[in-house]
Amino acid sequence: MRGLLRVADAIDWINDRIGRITIWLVLVMILLGFVNAALRYSGRWMGVNLTSNMSVEAQWYMFSLVFLLLAAYTLQRDRHVRVDVAYARLSPRAQAWVNLVGGLFFLLPFCALIVYMSLPFVRASIRVWEMSPDPGGLPRWPIKLAIPVAFALLTLQGLSLVLRSAGTLAGHAPPLGRKER
Repeated sequence: MRGLLRVADAIDWINDRIGRITIWLVLVMILLGFVNAALRYSGRWMGVNLTSNMSVEAQWYMFSLVFLLLAAYTLQRDRHVRVDVAYARLSPRAQAWVNLVGGLFFLLPFCALIVYMSLPFVRASIRVWEMSPDPGGLPRWPIKLAIPVAFALLTLQGLSLVLRSAGTLAGHAPPLGRKER
């Protein structure tokens, strides 16, 4: 069991690093949004187009990356959306059971299905080097590739959750709780 908990630690480490890097995209996205808006209104005032499809799509891509790549980080920190009507009132052992069963029967199969279903979609996009239909737009395949990558990371984090829950039930790991870092 200790070896499996070390695997969970490694998964947590990977998703923690990716999450901490991805958080900086929020700042870049906000700054780019500010610049896009300032240029759009300045251009209207001057009667010139100062924005580009590339900068607008870059902002959309950053938002998508933040949403996708922070899913595993959010699960790792137990900050994901949960219908918390009864869960918070359960004992740590009962919470471990909910996490174990939910992870095995809902989270992991769902993530695996998304990865499996998105791969042909991504392969087709890469095969033709899909580009934005808008003039001056960005390539579409990199953002499509982010879908299976993000769900693979979420799958790994779900595996970590299942391993830690099993460790809690076996008495080898402390109860899961919201991590403050």
